[in-house]
Amino acid sequence: MSVDASGRDIKEGICLISIGNIEQNILEYLKTNLQEIFQTRLTLKNTNDSVLKSSYNPKRRQFYSSKILDNLKRPTLADCPRALGIVDVDLYVPQLNFVFGEADINNKIAIISLARLRQEYYGLKRDDNIFKRRVLKEAVHELGHTFSLGHCQNPACVMFFSNSLRDTDRKDFHFCSKCQKALLH
Repeated sequence: MSVDASGRDIKEGICLISIGNIEQNILEYLKTNLQEIFQTRLTLKNTNDSVLKSSYNPKRRQFYSSKILDNLKRPTLADCPRALGIVDVDLYVPQLNFVFGEADINNKIAIISLARLRQEYYGLKRDDNIFKRRVLKEAVHELGHTFSLGHCQNPACVMFFSNSLRDTDRKDFHFCSKCQKALLH
C-alpha cells in the first residue's frame, strides 16, 4: 500500500469513465469529492458512446445497464483497479422500471446515470446544487458496492437503496458508522 503526501493510505485507485458527452464540471466535482471520500487517487478517462449501442432497448427507450457494464469489463479497464462509468441516458434492469446505477461487484465496476437525477427530467426548474448532490450520492453508493458493501437499512446512509429520488434526497453522501467500518476492513 502506498501513502499520499499527507501520509494517508491510498487504496487501489478509481477510474472515473465518461461515456459519451458528460459535462466537465460534473466530472471534476466527482473527482474532487470521491478522492476525499474514498481517500484514493482518481483518474479521469473517457470513451465514446459505442459501449451504449448494444445496450439500447427500443421498446423501453432505455439502456440496459448490465450490458453497459459488460462492455466496460477488462481488458478495457486493465489499468483500473476499480471503475465508475457515467452516462447521461436512462438506465434499466429487467426487474425494475429504471435504475440510477448498477454495480458489478466481482469486476469492481459500476455505472451511474445522470438522466433521472436532473430536476428537468421531471419538468422542474434546473437546480445544479441538488443535481450535484444526487450525482455524488449515487456515485458513492455504486462505488460502495465495488468495495463489497451491500444495501444498508439506515435511510440516512449512502448505502441505503434508492427506489425513488425522495430516497436519494433523504440520504447523505457519507457512510453510516457500520458501513464505514465495513469499508475500512
